[in-house]
Amino acid sequence: MTFKAPDSLSEQIADYLAERIIRGELAPGERIQEQKVTQALNVSRGSVREALLILERRHLIAILPRRGAHVTTLDERSVRSLCALMGEFYILLGNAVAQRWRTESDLMPFMGIQRRLQEAHASTDIKTFVAESFAVMRAAYPFADNPYLQETVENLQPAMSRAYYLALDQRQANMLDYLELFDRLLAAVVARDLPRIREVLTAYCQRSCELVLAALART
Repeated sequence: MTFKAPDSLSEQIADYLAERIIRGELAPGERIQEQKVTQALNVSRGSVREALLILERRHLIAILPRRGAHVTTLDERSVRSLCALMGEFYILLGNAVAQRWRTESDLMPFMGIQRRLQEAHASTDIKTFVAESFAVMRAAYPFADNPYLQETVENLQPAMSRAYYLALDQRQANMLDYLELFDRLLAAVVARDLPRIREVLTAYCQRSCELVLAALART
């Protein structure tokens, strides 16, 4: 594989490796060697080194002295911690949309995501379904207008994608559950019902956490 667009080369490499980690092609604890990645992707070692730093910031790898870069592990503590934190971020974003949308056009991006989620469910397209699930957050960023929240969520999103993908891929989670949740969430946002938003998202994160842990128990 050869990448272009040198201005974003490190990000492209990081995205490529992140996708492999999220899909389980790079296993927990597996070492990622700079030289091998450099040769496989036909890129510079400096770009690979920068990409690994990006992946470390996204909590997908750990870089240890004299041991190099290794894929992080998923265990009960990390999954519960991640789900609890992301749940609060989801609530902040959901509340921001509910409080600040003004016209129907403001909600059109979310309607589009809802349609694409339905299409991904119909075709059992796990990769697209997970991607569209997180597209909801990005559609909410302009309403929150909080760069610190956005940066934190973006750095945690790949780790959460990895957990969701594991649950869906092992059939411990049903995509229909996610669709039904999104329908309820969207209805609460349209109604500007903040307590309902918290209720829906808290239950969703608890449910998701248990599904991921059930999937982990099967690995």
